[in-house]
Amino acid sequence: MSEDIRVKAKGILFDMDGVLVSSIGSVVRCWRQWAEHYEVPNAEIYEVPHGMRAIEIVKALRPDIDAEEGLRYIEDLEMDDVADLVVLPGVKALLESLPVERWAIVTSATRRLLLGRLKAAGLPIPERIISADMVERGKPDPEPYRRGAELLGLRPEDCLVVEDAPSGVGAGLAAGSRVLGVVGTHTAEDLDGAEWIVGSLEGVKVTVVAEGLELRFNPLA
Repeated sequence: MSEDIRVKAKGILFDMDGVLVSSIGSVVRCWRQWAEHYEVPNAEIYEVPHGMRAIEIVKALRPDIDAEEGLRYIEDLEMDDVADLVVLPGVKALLESLPVERWAIVTSATRRLLLGRLKAAGLPIPERIISADMVERGKPDPEPYRRGAELLGLRPEDCLVVEDAPSGVGAGLAAGSRVLGVVGTHTAEDLDGAEWIVGSLEGVKVTVVAEGLELRFNPLA
């Protein structure tokens, strides 16, 4: 392990699934149920692409159906399946240490699903949210993270993006932000575009300073 480093940023933009909470069990179950309902071949072994908007998955799997109807169906399934939702290590303390105006969530989930998962997890709901249904182009396009920075009144380059998926890392970099990768849904090798990578947010500490925030953490070697 390397020594602790200090990184300054004016704001932090968090992905949700795989960074703040783990809902992988629900995601896998629900998408396989969705695929079976819509008669997708090999539905029982379908592997959902992480970090992709549901509407795009629906269109890719069944371009012949009403996409909004398909989206509502997967949303309903996932809203009802939160029994094994897990708050990831260090997340609650980290979010509670941040000034509300200094952070936002930028997610590939819809706003409805984001709010449902945060409520089920008992996590604070930020004042600033960019969800899948608020953008025209999802990750890895830079639009979501550019919009997130705008919500904070900042430039993307003044923000630190926290991501667990290659598509999200790519979106953060394309927006011009620095990216902190979190291992979980993907390996460190998969996140090699991130400037730093940590095993979890448990060791990430934030101090409020005059120019914004100072993060201290021990990155993976």
